[in-house]
Amino acid sequence: MPFKRLLLLTLTPLLCFAKAGYFEPWGKDSDLKISSKEELVAEKKSIAIGIAEKIINFHQQVISPVDGPRSHYRPGSSEYMRVAMQRHGFIKGFVMGCDRLLRENKDPWVYKSIDENGEQFKYDPPRE
Repeated sequence: MPFKRLLLLTLTPLLCFAKAGYFEPWGKDSDLKISSKEELVAEKKSIAIGIAEKIINFHQQVISPVDGPRSHYRPGSSEYMRVAMQRHGFIKGFVMGCDRLLRENKDPWVYKSIDENGEQFKYDPPRE
């Protein structure tokens, strides 16, 4: 009897805080689920990206209509930076957006261009 009591007193705390051992998931292919792009964007969104998006929104909604469109690219440089930050994170997206701003000029483009309302634009979407 004392042995059973001693065993019970020593094993009870261990059983209360024990974690489950190996168990097979319900679906063997459950880890292969492909998440949508919205879920990927929601995972990467940080405080810095949120602040940058607010600044870009202000630029697109307030400054750009007053100053007029000046981008020779499609999508525009501000939208390019927003998408790049959502896909690649704040730092890499910011660097990609700054690189795009440095290339913003009227020089002829050697890559794909599109015609929009009778005007030629350089087509350069952010890469995956």
